[in-house]
Amino acid sequence: MSIDVNNESGIEVDEQAILDIARYALARMRIHPLSELSVIVVDADAMEQLHVQWMDLPGPTDVMSFPMDELRPPSKDDDEPPQGLLGDIVLCPEVAAKQGAEAPTRHSMDEELQLLTVHGVLHLLGYDHEEPDERAEMFGVQAAIVDGWRAERGLTGPSPAPTVT
Repeated sequence: MSIDVNNESGIEVDEQAILDIARYALARMRIHPLSELSVIVVDADAMEQLHVQWMDLPGPTDVMSFPMDELRPPSKDDDEPPQGLLGDIVLCPEVAAKQGAEAPTRHSMDEELQLLTVHGVLHLLGYDHEEPDERAEMFGVQAAIVDGWRAERGLTGPSPAPTVT
């Protein structure tokens, strides 16, 4: 799996954890090991520009996903998942820090960025949360991935609750 993490935000983030949880999420979703993903960490001003340009919404947001080859998790009957370019995930640590501090389970900026990385991966794979049934499915898969990743690393305490709206 080729995953690039590029921090352009000027804020120190745990890039290795972002890389690790992205790799874990893609493996759990059975994405081809030669697929490619880019994760870009930007400041609030850059995120606001992207949010206005692509979503026509004001202010910075926490995560945005830009799919490329529209890869989807293979069905259980597929022998080999397709290979391709997943796309880009853009994260904003300033928004992540605020969301983590305001979440019911209060957690760190890095924990929020890990959650947002999984959220971004799922969007690249076609998941959405506009409708209640879609939201339940996506957030259920997201929680299972984050919880599994944390358990493998022996991390204790409650997992970050979804703060993505």
